[in-house]
Amino acid sequence: MKFGLNSWTTGDGTDLATDIRVAAEAGYELLEVKDTKIAGALAAGATLRRIAELLDEAGIAVLNVNTLDQATLAEGAELDALAARCRTMCDYAAALGAPYVLVGPTYLEGQPCDPVAIRERTAHALSRYTAEARAAGVNIAFEFHGYARASINTLADTLDLLDLVDDLALVIDTFHFYVGGSAIGDLRALPPERLVAVHLADVDHADRATLGRDNRVLPGKGVMPMRAMTAALADAGYTGPYTIELFRQDYWAMDPAVVARMAIDAMRSVL
Repeated sequence: MKFGLNSWTTGDGTDLATDIRVAAEAGYELLEVKDTKIAGALAAGATLRRIAELLDEAGIAVLNVNTLDQATLAEGAELDALAARCRTMCDYAAALGAPYVLVGPTYLEGQPCDPVAIRERTAHALSRYTAEARAAGVNIAFEFHGYARASINTLADTLDLLDLVDDLALVIDTFHFYVGGSAIGDLRALPPERLVAVHLADVDHADRATLGRDNRVLPGKGVMPMRAMTAALADAGYTGPYTIELFRQDYWAMDPAVVARMAIDAMRSVL
C-alpha cells in the first residue's frame, strides 16, 4: 500500500521543495501537488527538470497535479480558458511523471440545477479536458465534492459520468463522501480499476450540513466511520494509494515535517 501527501495539507506557506523533503522524511512514496506550488517554484527560478530531479533524489513520485476547480459546467469562452489551464497542468504532470490531473465540480451558487443539463454539460466539459490530457500523455481524474451546492456531490452521480466519459478516472475523498451522504454500499458498484486515489480526512463533528474544510482532521481523530469505509473500499477491490488532504489553519501553522509524520501515522491507524 502506498501513501501520499497532498500539498494542501502543509498549506501555501510551505513551498514545493519542502513538501518533497518532508514527504520523503516521513516515509511517503507519493505527492499530490497543487499547480500553484509548481508555478511558484518556476517563478522562483526552478525548472520542471530540476523539480523532477528533486523528486527522483527524494524517491517521491507525483500522483497528480491539482486542482482544476469550478470546471464542469463551463461553456464557450469560459470552457476554452479552463481547457487552456488544464493543458498547462497536464504539461506540468507530464514533465514530472504524474499520471493524472485532478478536476473538481462547479458549485451552483444559485444557478439552475436541472440534473439532466448538469450531467450533459459535465460530460461535455470533462471530455474536453480528457482530450487535452491525452494530447499531453496523461489522464484526468475527477473528484466529486459532497457539499449541497456542488453540481456533482455523490458517488452515485459520479459513477454515471464514468459511463459517459472515456478514460475518466475517479478520486474519492472520504470527507466529501461523508458530507454528501454517499452510502458505503455504493462502493460495491465501483469499478476498482477506475479509482486511482482515496483522500483520507476525518471530521470533527457529525452535522453534515455545517461541515466545511476547516472541520477536516487527521484520520481516526474524528467521528467518521473511517475503518468501515476503508474496509468497504478493500472489499470493492481497491488496492491503490491513500493520501492525506487537510485544510486546517492550525496544521498549516505547525512545522510541516511534524504534520507529515502525524498524518502518515494517522492513515496507517485506519488501514
